[in-house]
Amino acid sequence: MASNPVAVRPPGVRETADVDSSSEQYAHRFSGPVGRWFLRVQTRATLAALAGLGEGATVLDVGGGHAQVAPPLIEAGYRVTVAGSSPSCGERLEPWTSTGRCRFDVADLQHLPYESATFDAVVCYRLLAHSVNWTRLVGELCRVAAQRVILDYPSRRSVNIISRRLFDLKRSVEGITTRRFSLYGREEVAEAFEAAGFQVAGEQPQFLLPMALYRLAGSAAFARVAEWPGRHMGLTRVLGSPVIVRADRRPQG
Repeated sequence: MASNPVAVRPPGVRETADVDSSSEQYAHRFSGPVGRWFLRVQTRATLAALAGLGEGATVLDVGGGHAQVAPPLIEAGYRVTVAGSSPSCGERLEPWTSTGRCRFDVADLQHLPYESATFDAVVCYRLLAHSVNWTRLVGELCRVAAQRVILDYPSRRSVNIISRRLFDLKRSVEGITTRRFSLYGREEVAEAFEAAGFQVAGEQPQFLLPMALYRLAGSAAFARVAEWPGRHMGLTRVLGSPVIVRADRRPQG
């Protein structure tokens, strides 16, 4: 396995990467027709991964202050709690928390303040690639999930392999909210879940070409057309990124 330099930090450092992804500046990256299309693709994959949990199932959204996941889950009938590392991470959720439709908790994301198996499912997006200790994070997500964990990660088997060389270009397109990130292979993600008593039940790679390319083009129609050949030929399933992965708790015994 290749190293993940972003994930190697001194023990005891708090997980705070969600502060950036919960900001209004970060949300601007997903505004406009292309950004909304990105989120529609993500939402469809998320709802599909949660299917079968039953009406009113409880979902914990770890690092979800970006408000990309909680609102559609609330609309779908799930009971949603969002955990963020700072009070500021709850600001974009106020339309839902202020009316009691969603709960927000400030928490140490590496040591979640919940009993084991408290939630039917746990979702975690935009966090793993910037985590201070990604395997510890996966373990915590699994500990508090009774049935299912869903997270996203940037795949090493994609155009991300040259991401460090293209970082300056990517930042010129996406702005200062662009951060360096770690890449992961399917095997090491599966191993982290196995160590926590879960097994990968499905993966959904989202895009074949870089998201920055579509932001530069500024056209959701262009993005859909550009992605179609890869989906049709099966290339996206093999080489797409970021990958949304679903893992289920292994049956006891």
